[in-house]
Amino acid sequence: MRVSIYPKLAFEGIRKNKKLYFPFFVTCISMISMQYILSFLSASHAVSQMRGSTEIKTVLNLGSIVIAIFSLIFLFYSHSFLIRRRNKEFGLYNILGMDKKNIGIIMVWEMIMVTAVSLFFGIFFGVAFSKLAELGLMNMIKAEINYSFSIAPSSIIYTAVIYCIIFLLILIKSLIQIGKTNPTELFKSESVGEKPPKANWALGIGGVIILAVAYAVALSIKRPLTAFTLFFFAVIAVIVATYLIFIAGSVLLCMVLQKNKNYYYKTNHFVSVSSMIYRMKRNGAGLASICILLTMVIVMISSTACLYFGAEDSLKTRYPRNIYTEINSMHDNTNETLNELSDENIDILRENIERIISESKITAGNISDYRYAAIAGTLNGGTVQHDSKTINAFSYDSLHNICFIPLADYNRMMGTNEKLGENQVLIYSSRSEFKEDTLTISGVKSFKVKKVLYDFFDDARTAMDIVPTVFVVVNSYETDIKELMSLSDYNGEAMLYFHWIYGFDTDAKTETQIETADLIHDMLKESSTKLGNGYSFSVECREEQRTDFYGTFGSLFFLGIVLSLIFIIAAVLIIYYKQISEGYEDKPRFEIMQKVGMTKTDIKKSINSQMLTVFLFPLIVSVIHYCFAFPIICKLLTLFNMYNTTLFIITSAISIAAIALLYMFVYKITSRIYYSIVSGQNK
Repeated sequence: MRVSIYPKLAFEGIRKNKKLYFPFFVTCISMISMQYILSFLSASHAVSQMRGSTEIKTVLNLGSIVIAIFSLIFLFYSHSFLIRRRNKEFGLYNILGMDKKNIGIIMVWEMIMVTAVSLFFGIFFGVAFSKLAELGLMNMIKAEINYSFSIAPSSIIYTAVIYCIIFLLILIKSLIQIGKTNPTELFKSESVGEKPPKANWALGIGGVIILAVAYAVALSIKRPLTAFTLFFFAVIAVIVATYLIFIAGSVLLCMVLQKNKNYYYKTNHFVSVSSMIYRMKRNGAGLASICILLTMVIVMISSTACLYFGAEDSLKTRYPRNIYTEINSMHDNTNETLNELSDENIDILRENIERIISESKITAGNISDYRYAAIAGTLNGGTVQHDSKTINAFSYDSLHNICFIPLADYNRMMGTNEKLGENQVLIYSSRSEFKEDTLTISGVKSFKVKKVLYDFFDDARTAMDIVPTVFVVVNSYETDIKELMSLSDYNGEAMLYFHWIYGFDTDAKTETQIETADLIHDMLKESSTKLGNGYSFSVECREEQRTDFYGTFGSLFFLGIVLSLIFIIAAVLIIYYKQISEGYEDKPRFEIMQKVGMTKTDIKKSINSQMLTVFLFPLIVSVIHYCFAFPIICKLLTLFNMYNTTLFIITSAISIAAIALLYMFVYKITSRIYYSIVSGQNK
């Protein structure tokens, strides 16, 4: 056979199967374009010059890796649909004299054409839309916009290499698949139906049990740290359970419907149910994939949109004052720490900060000025276990920070006049609940809880730490926590650390606030040397951190949109191939039914019945998944200082509504394609 015939046969094979190849090309081009855009943005000069560029690039690089992995998995999956429709054609080639080597050469040429077209148009559209994506990202993160256009050769090479490898792996898999089959099997592959599946109760019950456990875990989580550690377990469990339930449950559903004579023996139900039951194993896996993709899209869009639109709330929670100063003890000896952070030394530092505020000609208000001493340990009931040897991975769920605040500082901050008796304390718990009558520091001291507080002043430490914090208001350090000062860890270092907080709000310009924070930082650095290097310090300016915050949340939202588009395209392609393949499989059945009197109206009713019977399940189940995942996602969002549950409900509702409308639109379009095939209108 002449070598020149192979490219012609490959081209003709693609052209004659354009209904199959066109959506595959669109998917490949879309994924390649997205891959280039993310790679381009991570290397963009405009992004590199921004504050917070490191965080933004990390998010974009993570998204690039996710797209590459998903492309590998999904293009393998979708190409299998395409090859399955071509098996009869390849079988005919074999019967007409071609051996498997000749067919393999045709497949190589086809893959070369697919790779060339996909890379050319994918990179073309990626380059064309890269500037638009950059402008969108810059707008999201509220950065200065640069309108200069550029192309990243390194991103082109990176993208081309990744997808050449992916297409090569797909080709190898296809060649192996062809090599293992014989001509007769290939030629009859379309006409060979699946055997009636048996109801696998073990798979179905196993799926329900796994899903119930995952739901129970999601609903039982009370703390963000637990949510973080168990989230991936819950996700994997839900994915596995979804596949088991759809594969086994869809078969059971069809059998139940078939036994229901009032439902089954109707024109619009008979054909759809009888045909679905013979291919439900494959059908169930496809529907499960759609369900998982829809759930992922809803989770990504709703959560990243909530973070983006609630960024200002998160920023103010993390930085409760415009300028926030924290002095931290460093001495191993707690008594030395008390000397370094004595009232006298704190007064000196306070006076210096107030002097800088005055010299900067700004007005300070809403002043935060208090001390606290902190120790970490596990809290079980009302007992704090501080021995580090007893803390392990299984005790992280009960890990807490215990912060002791002098009563005088609490009354000044809250404007109250609380009084405490001997060994009495006030308790405020953040991110957890405390309902005990006593608080015991194991082996050291017990306190009587006079009152559990439900209101407390803003604290940046609470927002920053991922573990819950219990604030304990005591009469004074000298009388109430003297016994704790002798505690040390296994290295002999003091476990109790002392801190002093001084923060304030101001309406000064952004530049002035940043300059004032820098002056305070320089003063504390100099004072630390004078006071004997007894403390470390940090000075945070909310306006200085604003760009980082919006950069991180904006890039997450941008990545959420990009990945959602990829997953939506994937779901649409699964739906399309599902309708096309099932349309050609069902066409002979419908032709027989039309010959015995079935009208085109009956065909439409049967198709609608099939949609209502099976196709709505992925959407319904994905919404159910999301509803059970909602509590755990809320906990995870608190790690980003997002406590606005109302906003999250709104973004979730909008996301679900948008996905539902798109889902129904896609099924409406693909159902028409299915109808045109089975009714004989598609020639």
